[in-house]
Amino acid sequence: MKEGVTEKLSNRVVLGLLLGGLLLLTYVVMRPFVVPVVWAIILAYTTWPLLARIRRLLGGRRTLAAAVMTALLTAAFALPALWLALLLRAEMANAYAAIAALLAQGPYRLPDVLAGVPVLGGWLQALLDQFTGDPDAIRQQLARWVETRAAESLTIIGGLGRNAAKLGFALFTVFFLYRDGEQVLAQAQRVLRRFLGARVDRYLSAVGSMSMAVVWGLVATALGQGLVAGLGYWWFGLEAPVLLGAITAIIALLPFGTPFVWGSVGAWLIANGQTFDGIGLLLWGTLVVSWVDNLVRPLVISNATRIPFLLVMFGVLGGLAAFGLVGLFMGPVILAVLMAVWREWIEESVGAGEPGAGAPGP
Repeated sequence: MKEGVTEKLSNRVVLGLLLGGLLLLTYVVMRPFVVPVVWAIILAYTTWPLLARIRRLLGGRRTLAAAVMTALLTAAFALPALWLALLLRAEMANAYAAIAALLAQGPYRLPDVLAGVPVLGGWLQALLDQFTGDPDAIRQQLARWVETRAAESLTIIGGLGRNAAKLGFALFTVFFLYRDGEQVLAQAQRVLRRFLGARVDRYLSAVGSMSMAVVWGLVATALGQGLVAGLGYWWFGLEAPVLLGAITAIIALLPFGTPFVWGSVGAWLIANGQTFDGIGLLLWGTLVVSWVDNLVRPLVISNATRIPFLLVMFGVLGGLAAFGLVGLFMGPVILAVLMAVWREWIEESVGAGEPGAGAPGP
């Protein structure tokens, strides 16, 4: 009998080693596609209600519905990117013309607000005097800047290319998730139940609710901040309020990112002599645009998931630092599962009547 137990144990050890090695090799093979697959899962889950409607309209044809939904999702990414690229091209030409006209006016004096800043005011004024007094200095400075930034530009272009490729793989993967998503989810539930039991349903529910809340919370906050900031850009007389509003909405996907947009624009207005408009835009961004983030994001995310907003914020920032852009969603989801486990243990402790498991006393 002892030999039988030893043999069974050795068989399990060998099986565990083989399974671990297989999982490691699978990770090595799939590592370049982990991020696109995660994006595909997030996109498929959050847009599944729309897919269900399209399926009903198409008579339940899964493949056709998946193809239509994937085409709509692709257009949702490609068309705004193309629109922004065309706007940016036109606005860059306008910006170049405005800078050329400004420099052609001759010596340019900084506003007193900036000129009076110790060290910084004098340095900026000397730089402006150099550029406006000697046009060749501008060309030489631009040449040096282009030379020193060439490597960085190649890195940025390469990063954009890699991200575009990841998006392509994600959209390719999401088609199959749209078509066979129910089967994939059912198989994953069966496998996870073998290890975690019935409690896996609660964990998956936490993952789903947090994913939906984070996605729609980020999107709603970004659109709201972009719209409100765009109104501010238009009110204070900026020439491209739609483009600036769109850029603000994109930057708003990152926590605390919008002040870098409206703050930079406000500082530019002040430096250009439009002190009233610049200060007004800074106040608008501080008092109105920032409060959209403070109100909408907690309302959508925290209230939908019953998770403290502070924990959600830590999940967003920590996930962004650990996993990149996809960490905006993975971080809160990981903490949501942790909260589900925590609450389950608390409930089990209360049910078992353990001392100190209930609510804290006064």
